[in-house]
Amino acid sequence: MENLLKKYLKGDAILWIVFIALCILSIIEMYSASSTLAYKAANHATPVLRHVGFLCGGILIAFFVHLIPYRFIRISSYLGLFISTALLVFVLFKGHSENDAARWLVIGGVQFQPSELAKLSVIIVAADLISRIRDNTKDEWIYFRNTIIMLISVCGLILLENFSTAFILFAVVFIMMFIGRIPLKYLGSMAGILVIALVLGYGAIKTIPEGSMPHAFKRGYTWVARIERHKETKGNKYVINDKNRQEIYGQIAIARGRIFGVMPGNSVERDYLPQAYSDFIYSIIVEEMGLIGGIVVITLYLILLFRAGKIATNCSSVFPAIVVIGLALMIVIQTFVNMSVATSLIPVTGQPLPLISRGGTSILITCIYFGIILGITRQIKNEQVPVEDNFIANEEELPVLELESL
Repeated sequence: MENLLKKYLKGDAILWIVFIALCILSIIEMYSASSTLAYKAANHATPVLRHVGFLCGGILIAFFVHLIPYRFIRISSYLGLFISTALLVFVLFKGHSENDAARWLVIGGVQFQPSELAKLSVIIVAADLISRIRDNTKDEWIYFRNTIIMLISVCGLILLENFSTAFILFAVVFIMMFIGRIPLKYLGSMAGILVIALVLGYGAIKTIPEGSMPHAFKRGYTWVARIERHKETKGNKYVINDKNRQEIYGQIAIARGRIFGVMPGNSVERDYLPQAYSDFIYSIIVEEMGLIGGIVVITLYLILLFRAGKIATNCSSVFPAIVVIGLALMIVIQTFVNMSVATSLIPVTGQPLPLISRGGTSILITCIYFGIILGITRQIKNEQVPVEDNFIANEEELPVLELESL
């Protein structure tokens, strides 16, 4: 069995363990956290079976993706960027709305989020452009300009309905540029423009009445309301109403977990948290598995980040190194945003916990992230020649050379 796994599961073994561990944990917690969905469904097993189906499909996708050479992924990312941008434009007019946000498309009965495909494509294309900046310093401004145009275009389309996703994507690409040693004068200008844009946007929302604001920008009032509600919740912890239900019950779930938790399947707050199976699933994890379980989950994501850093240092060229860092950062930053919401450190954002929260598009795309990272580690191993083999080869050749010289 061990030889069979080694034969077909290439790449970094620790990353495979982290990937499978997150999938198993996801099934256990979704079985518990989806109680409200099970109650509404005709078959109580339907929600968890749906989730297991997406995870199994995602594992298969990750397996096949990790066998694809990254040069093909590098080329196909531009096609993915074109398709996802077109879909982002389409979703503004024909998007399916949930929770007051039109982020989904329904085609042939299948519902998906174009922003998930856009995130993947942008990270890979950005890595390609950053690698070209490093290889062609005389044309660095041209490639940097192209990166900014792409980033502003895609993030701008996502921003209209999903501020947190757009902000995380922008932050990830910015960090990729910093790690890729893009000149600080460019990064400083980029950060300054972002800060100015945020201040002007916040000021416009606070001063312009909602009725006078163009429809495309009305989502901004929701963001400001969430920030203000978060401040109110911090100041008044013991009053539960429709506005702060999620935050308060999330805190109660974490408090009930204590050190060892109430064990999987025994959560109480899952029946009170409206988004227990998605945005606030980390609260349910801590309630059922305690502080220890919560730390274990954090550790799994941190291992992913540390392994990505080690993999990047072993890459012989810039592109695969930046791709690995970018994909790992997207997973880990989204993870800590979700956990920060669950622990009431930041306002509600709607970011799922990668691989664990309920979802279709998010799970499949995250599995592609893992597949690409594992594929790059597979190629690195194939390119490296073990030192022991070289030593043995040289040792075998020595007597022959000595005899010939005699």
